[in-house]
Amino acid sequence: MSCVLQDWVCELSFMQQSVLITSIRGCDGLAKYHPSKYILRWLRRCVLISAFDKCILSDPFDTRGGNFTGPIPKIKYPTLQHLFIEYLNNVDEVEHHFHMHLVHAAEILGYLHPDLDIKTPWREFYFDCCKDLHMHPETIGRMKNRLGDSKGKWLSSGRKKFI
Repeated sequence: MSCVLQDWVCELSFMQQSVLITSIRGCDGLAKYHPSKYILRWLRRCVLISAFDKCILSDPFDTRGGNFTGPIPKIKYPTLQHLFIEYLNNVDEVEHHFHMHLVHAAEILGYLHPDLDIKTPWREFYFDCCKDLHMHPETIGRMKNRLGDSKGKWLSSGRKKFI
């Protein structure tokens, strides 16, 4: 193995890969057991290969992984939906910048992850985040245009031109 990224991630556009990579870092200043910490562990499992285990950890509750890709405690969060609800109930505690990185990563995972059991909860979380932000979810087509490595399509997606 020569790359920490899962194969499916390497098949994405560079911009989509960049969005996922920038979302991997946690938000500073939050409590050690904030729900965002567990969401990030799950996100990392969906994008990275576990360094300790040298494999993909596709179950959020699998006890393997280190602190960076460790499991979600099933006693505290019996399902991903419980974790996502807890996060949104506490979203005012996180920086908006961090939250938007997470929302954009959830969008990519929810639309493009190859495993339906992983893709579906992420897509639902993305839709719930959009609802919480009082905005409409972006369609997969618009997301692919915006993050498709084409400056022209990126600009036409509503971005301001470079000065």
